[in-house]
Amino acid sequence: MKRLIVEAGLLDKQFAYYVFNTILVLTLLATSLTILLVVGNSWLQLLNAAFLAFVFTQIGFLGHDAGHRQIFNGAPRNDSFGLLPSLLLGLSRTWWIDTHNQHHANPNDLDLDPHTALPIFAFSEEQAQSKRGLLRLLVAYQSLYFFPVLLLNGIGVRAASVQYLLRAEAKHRVVEASLIVLHAALYLGLVLYALSVGQALLFILVHQALFGLYTGSVFAPNHKGMPTLDSDSQLDFVRRQVLTSRDVKAHPLTDFWYGGLNYQIEHHLFPSMPRNKLKKAQTIVRAFCAERSIPYREVGVLTSNREVLEYLHEVSASLREGKKA
Repeated sequence: MKRLIVEAGLLDKQFAYYVFNTILVLTLLATSLTILLVVGNSWLQLLNAAFLAFVFTQIGFLGHDAGHRQIFNGAPRNDSFGLLPSLLLGLSRTWWIDTHNQHHANPNDLDLDPHTALPIFAFSEEQAQSKRGLLRLLVAYQSLYFFPVLLLNGIGVRAASVQYLLRAEAKHRVVEASLIVLHAALYLGLVLYALSVGQALLFILVHQALFGLYTGSVFAPNHKGMPTLDSDSQLDFVRRQVLTSRDVKAHPLTDFWYGGLNYQIEHHLFPSMPRNKLKKAQTIVRAFCAERSIPYREVGVLTSNREVLEYLHEVSASLREGKKA
């Protein structure tokens, strides 16, 4: 499969594509900031806050791609470029890369994937049964609050970034901490300069909540509701990546909205593949899986989210029924 991918040129860097994408995203950011400063106090700023949430997530996609070395050849230029999204979003780039690399190496592994180690959720019946006290009561109804909790995702990733940088072994802590502080100063300064205190608080609330919801809703369908593994799993690399991932059916709008992450299977098999080549890779990957009877899951947007909620409801059923392990 990799030979076919390489021969098709699908791992070749797409510098022009990323230049265009970066200019587009920065233009959208400038548009939102212009509206903020020019319009001033107005309830229309709540719509602008929603628009800025969209822009922030698109910036996050660029940071994600740089973290996977999709944009430039070699690590140094990707790392340097990645500082821009870190500044604009107020996140630790190193924290994101470390956490995300653990996930890529161990997708849906309940022992090793940090994305399955969330206290208020259970991704297997065993995890659900391990909950105690208030968490046990909450997790019993996790499918009801899964998407509402995503509204806090923006705050969560900032808190995780700060916590990471406070650790003694954190790399580049001074640079990244400085970027986070600068981001906070610029963000709060601009919002409070343009709006009254009350409207500023509403703007921040709407912006951060929708940023968290958008980001979380893009990442959630990738693996949630797919088979889970543990550290004893003997699956080979291809099956480990394919069986635990789910694609969301392609469409130009879907591809843009998901930042290419709707091709999750292809992305996990070839993390350094530029975003705009994933669609072509899908044909090769799907055929490879069909020839070897490897289940390949691809569904629509609504179905993917329904499967996530149904799975969360199912694995927590024993808690609602009062059963004990």
